[in-house]
Amino acid sequence: MKEVKKAKIESSLTVLLVSDFDKSKKYYEECLGCEVNEYWAIRDDFGLGFKLIQANNKEDVNPNKGTWNTYAYVNNFDELNLLFDELKTNRAIIVTEPELSEFEWGVWKEFSVRDLDGYVIGFGSGHKIEN
Repeated sequence: MKEVKKAKIESSLTVLLVSDFDKSKKYYEECLGCEVNEYWAIRDDFGLGFKLIQANNKEDVNPNKGTWNTYAYVNNFDELNLLFDELKTNRAIIVTEPELSEFEWGVWKEFSVRDLDGYVIGFGSGHKIEN
């Protein structure tokens, strides 16, 4: 079978329709620690990235129900804890506190925050069990 060469994707942005562009920009900058301009809200060199777009109608703002809109992976538990403390100090809206889940392969820890329109961003990190 012939191997197909694929281009590498360096980063991505989650596109979010927001009800108040200026308030959203302020929240993403002050509470989530993003660099914000008219094109994007990014953090950690596009490790976390959003394209905030002013919705034409409030009905167009449509966060996922019962799950995240974006999920970001963090290198380890120490970094995850540091991030949680930072976001909490910055008055981000906390949806779930850090929680551990055990699996056959190891342990996963995650928490989530919400923005002003109800979009939920999850953050998580795993630790493999050494045999």
